[in-house]
Amino acid sequence: MPANAPHQPAATPHRLKPNALGVLGILFLVLSAQAPLTGIAGAVPLSVALGNGPGVPAAYVAAGAVVLLFSVGFTAMSRHVVDPGAFYTYIGKGLGRTTGTGSAAVALFAYCTIQAAMYGLYGATVAHLLRVHTDLDLPWWVWALLTMALVELLGTAGIDTGTRVLAVFVVAETSILLVFAAVVLVRGGGPEGLDVAASFSPHTVLDGAPGVAVMFAVASMFGFEATAVYGEEARSPERTVPRATYLSITLITAFFALTSWMIISAHGASHAAADAGKALEDGDSSAFVFQPIADRLGDWTGDLLPVLLATSLFAGILAFHNSANRYLFSLGRERRLPHVLCTLNRRGAPWTAGVAQTAIAVLLVVPFALAGRDPVVTLFSWFSGVAVLAIMLLYFLTSVSVVVYFRRHRPDRRRWNTTVAPSLGALGIAGAIWLVLANLTTLIGGDRTTATWLALTIPVVWLLGAAAFLARPGERATAPAPSSVPPQPSASPPSSTSPRPSETSEPSGIPHSSQTPRASEEDPP
Repeated sequence: MPANAPHQPAATPHRLKPNALGVLGILFLVLSAQAPLTGIAGAVPLSVALGNGPGVPAAYVAAGAVVLLFSVGFTAMSRHVVDPGAFYTYIGKGLGRTTGTGSAAVALFAYCTIQAAMYGLYGATVAHLLRVHTDLDLPWWVWALLTMALVELLGTAGIDTGTRVLAVFVVAETSILLVFAAVVLVRGGGPEGLDVAASFSPHTVLDGAPGVAVMFAVASMFGFEATAVYGEEARSPERTVPRATYLSITLITAFFALTSWMIISAHGASHAAADAGKALEDGDSSAFVFQPIADRLGDWTGDLLPVLLATSLFAGILAFHNSANRYLFSLGRERRLPHVLCTLNRRGAPWTAGVAQTAIAVLLVVPFALAGRDPVVTLFSWFSGVAVLAIMLLYFLTSVSVVVYFRRHRPDRRRWNTTVAPSLGALGIAGAIWLVLANLTTLIGGDRTTATWLALTIPVVWLLGAAAFLARPGERATAPAPSSVPPQPSASPPSSTSPRPSETSEPSGIPHSSQTPRASEEDPP
């Protein structure tokens, strides 16, 4: 028996609870972050009205293909590095610790702003529901603040408890959309049939403004990268993380493509753009989605769907809370932020990081409440737009870092996984970034000046993160490194999972840690 065998509690000091998640657990965490019903009800009407009309389903397929290319290199890296800091750890491995730490700030900024955006829409949705169905008439920010307390409580209860809650919400919101899609498909579509050519032919796909549709499709993929964030809590992460990543991308791409196609078919391909435009003019874009569902499944869905929209947003809020507090935990463990952030409770949850994340959410949301701003027009629109742009930048930097890392150290010699696919993914993501920048005013629902200032916050956050690292030179040497994945010769070839020590030395400054934890940090004396 190994010497440290007696010291394997649920979560050792400064290590998250091991073996808490399997493929399905991680999958539910990722799908809840992507908030399928929110994405369908919010993005599809805008894409159809302002983008390429009935060609929107093909935009989801194109976005999914780009993200799949990115994920090949992303999962190749996850086989060799396991750390809840995911993005910034991967970027630091190839492009250096300064770039990695700047990217950590951007990642934390992206997760916290998208969560704050969802609090805005969630608060407005819940306030409206209670106003309509009860005599309770309270402002949106009251429900947002109360939900922050509930999210904090669930976060401290442990990742396995949060996963079970998220699973219920994800199944509920996806089931009704899949039932609707199945009904339309089995009945042969709407007034013009299924009309595959109208949604997937090259002519239709390139009609109108396809860039807008691709932009919203890429935004709908936000959150899949969280598979690597939970690697330290996964069972056999070298297998679990890649499987969960590929499965989540495939499922969400198929879900959005199929559901949007059936919604367009229900309206009729030739009428879809006009119907979506009318819904936008009436101030209720979700009617473009909810009305055909009610027509085919019954009026009872009219009361249920807004409730499921609220639970969809709650699930996304909880998922991003978990992702963001693990970034804070990892930064604290590496002493790039106060070390207290890596404190765990008896359930193995990073509770101090969770408290810090909730405090950030309060600081982001409360100013909009004090200013009396519309939570949907400003808080949701602005922060969701800037978060999408920030996360796309991290995708690009990660792809470049993967190529650099594997060319420098060669622990994995598969050219497709380590060079070709990441390079193609980087090109596709660069194109997506250009589309987001070109259409940022549409994404945020604001003017060019607001869009410019929001876009500029991202390089500013990166510079602040990099500067914070450079300003703390005395603590760099003491920061523990991300853990390596134990060799699994039976699961994959030695060249991809058992790197030689000489190949994993890190000139960039981030050492590749040993499989055995340091006694001073992990084991009792």
